[in-house]
Amino acid sequence: MFNSAKKNIKNFGVIQNQVGIAALKSGLIPPYETVQFVDTQRSVWNYSLFTDKDITNFQQGTHNTLYHLFGNKQLEVSGTKGTYFAVWAPNATFVSVIGYFNEWDKTAHPLMVRLDHSGIWEGFIPHVKAGDAYKYHIIGFQGMELDKGDPFAHYWEKRPYTASIAWQTDFNWKDVEWMQTRKEKNSLNAPISVYEMHLASWMRPDKNNEEAYNSYCQITERLIPYLKKMGFTHVEFMPVMEHPFDGSWGYQGTGYFAPTSRFGNPQEFAFLIDSLHQAGIGVFLDWVPSHFPYDAHGLFMFDGTHTYEYADMRKGYHPDWSSYIFNYKRGEVKSFLISNAHFWCDAFHADGLRVDAVSSILRLDYSRNEGQWEPNEFGGNGNLEAIAFVKDLNETLYRNFPDIQTIAEEATDWPKISKPTYEGGLGFGMKWMMGWMHDTLDYFKADPIFRSVLQDKFTFSMMYFFNENFMLPLSHDEVVHGKSPMIYKMPGDEWQKFANLRTLYAYMFTHPGAKLLFMGNEFGVTNEWNYKSELQWELLQYAPHAGLQQCVQQLNHLYKNEPALFELQFSPEGFEWVDLNHRYECVMAFKRKGKKATDDLLIIFNMTPLVHYNWEVHVYGKPEWKEIFNSDNQQFYGSGNIQNNNIIGEKVYIEEEWYRIKVNLPALSAIVLK
Repeated sequence: MFNSAKKNIKNFGVIQNQVGIAALKSGLIPPYETVQFVDTQRSVWNYSLFTDKDITNFQQGTHNTLYHLFGNKQLEVSGTKGTYFAVWAPNATFVSVIGYFNEWDKTAHPLMVRLDHSGIWEGFIPHVKAGDAYKYHIIGFQGMELDKGDPFAHYWEKRPYTASIAWQTDFNWKDVEWMQTRKEKNSLNAPISVYEMHLASWMRPDKNNEEAYNSYCQITERLIPYLKKMGFTHVEFMPVMEHPFDGSWGYQGTGYFAPTSRFGNPQEFAFLIDSLHQAGIGVFLDWVPSHFPYDAHGLFMFDGTHTYEYADMRKGYHPDWSSYIFNYKRGEVKSFLISNAHFWCDAFHADGLRVDAVSSILRLDYSRNEGQWEPNEFGGNGNLEAIAFVKDLNETLYRNFPDIQTIAEEATDWPKISKPTYEGGLGFGMKWMMGWMHDTLDYFKADPIFRSVLQDKFTFSMMYFFNENFMLPLSHDEVVHGKSPMIYKMPGDEWQKFANLRTLYAYMFTHPGAKLLFMGNEFGVTNEWNYKSELQWELLQYAPHAGLQQCVQQLNHLYKNEPALFELQFSPEGFEWVDLNHRYECVMAFKRKGKKATDDLLIIFNMTPLVHYNWEVHVYGKPEWKEIFNSDNQQFYGSGNIQNNNIIGEKVYIEEEWYRIKVNLPALSAIVLK
C-alpha cells in the first residue's frame, strides 16, 4: 500500500490563494501562497499547508505556531468540503486516517509522506467534517502497527474513549478590555492572589456521583461569583489538557492541544476564560512539558520508535511517575512544546503558564542514584538541551505575549530561575517559593511551646527572598498523599487550630511575593483532597469554617487595597524587620512599605496562646497607628476580645523620629497596623 501511494504522487497542480478561504479568513490557518494536490478522484488528495520555511523551522526547533499546520483543518478544495490532516511520524512506512467515517478501514485513506524527508504525512480527505472521530493508523519501525490519537487535535472523545475529533478553536472573544489592560493586572508590581483549582472536584452537580461533572458553562456560573466574593485576582486551573486517567489530575496528558472534553468542547472552555476576563479575573494554566504517559494512543513510541521521548532511558524515563521525558534535543519536539505553550496563550488567551516539575527538566540526576544518569559534556548534572529549551520557551512567550507570566515550580536552589536570559537566567516571570512553604509549615505544625527555638524557620525566607521573583504557594501538593488537610496540620484544640491557620494565612498575605492558595484551604476542609469528590461545602454551615473563609476574603481585600503589600513586593525597599528580639515570647514584627511613606504597614505576630497587653514596639517616623486587620476578629471565629483602637506613640529620642507604641496582642494572632 505504501509503495502504491508513493507512485501516485506526481503531476502536482498549484492553486493560487483559492483553497480554504473560510479557514484563512478565520485566522486559523496562515495565508500561504500555494497548496498542492494530485488527483481529485483519489480518496486522499495530496495537499499541503507547509512552506519550506515551516519545515526548516520545525526541524530546527524554532517554529512556535505548528498548531496552524498540524492536526486537522476543515477546508474546501476545488469546491469540495473536507478535512486536511498532517502528522509527524518520521519512522513510519505507512500512515492512514481511520474513523467512523470509513468504518475504521486502515486502507481507505492513506496519507502521503512529504518528499523533503521531514517525516510529515499529510493529505486532504473529502467529506470528513467537524465532529468526526479519527485516529492515525501507523505502520512503524519493524512493521509495528499502532493506532494513535492526533498530537495536535483540539478535541478528543471523552475517556475511556481515545479517538481525536475533527474540530477547530474559533471563538468570538469579548475580553478586549481585559486584553488591553492585563499588563497592569499581571505586573510584578500588582497584587497577584491565585486560587488554584481542579475543575472536576471543585464542585459537582451530584456529590455522590463521581462521573457527574459540571460543564464549562456551569462552572462559569458558579466560579466567577465565588472568586469575586473571595477577592482572588487570578485563578489557576490544574492541567486542563486532555488526559485519560482522572487520578493523574491532568499531569499525565495525551492531548496537549485540547482542553479536556470532560466538561465540554473547546468553545465552551474559551467561554469560561472569556467570562473570567470580563469579570476582571486572570487565568493561569498548569502546563506539563516535563513528561507524558505510556498510554497506547498517546505520544509514547509514536511511530514505533522513541519519537517524542529520549531513546536513552537514563534521560527518557521518569522514575517518579513511570512516564517518559520529552527529547529536548530534537528540534521537532522542541517546536512541538513551544508551539503548545504558544497555543494556550494565543488560542485561549491564557494570562500565563505555571510550568510543572521544572527541576526534573533541568537536572539529569533528578530522582536518580549514582550510575543511573550520565553527566553532561562538562561533567555537570544540568541537561544542557533542556536548559536551552526553557530559555527559548520564555523568550518566545514574552516576545509574543509580553503581558503574561510564566511561573516555575522549581524546588531546588538552581540560580536565576526568574531572571531574564540576558542576565544569565532562565527567563521565568516568577518561581514557586517551595522553601518558604516547607519552613512555614514546619513552624506552624510545631506546638507553640517549641516555637521559640524554631524562629529561624519563620524568618529565614527573607534571607534569600530577593534572589528571585517568588510566588508563595500553599498548593494541592500539601493536602494529598497522607499529608493531611491544612487545618489538621495545626496544633491544639479546635479553636487553636483555626486561630493558627488564620495566622498562617495572615503571614502569607503580608509576606512579600505573589500568593497561591489551593481550593478548599480557604475554608478549612477536613478531608484530604480527593479527585473523585467535590469540596466539603457543607462545612460552611459551621462557624469556624465560615469564619476562616471570611478571614481569607478580608486578607485578599487587604492585599489588593494596601499598596504597601504589592507595590514593592519584589524589592528590598518594600520590607523591614522591626522586632525579632523576643524569641522566647514568640512575638515578631515587620514593616511592609509602599512608594508613599503614608502607606506603610506594621504587622505583628503573637505565636503563642498567651495574650499580651501593652506590648511595646519601637517604630520610626510615625506616632499614630490604626488597626486595620486582626485575625482574632469575632467574625473570623476569633475571640474578638483583644483589639486596638487609635494608637498614639511616645517619642523615644527628642531629636529623632523614633516612637514607642503599645499594642494588645491576642493569642495566636496577627494584627496589621497602618
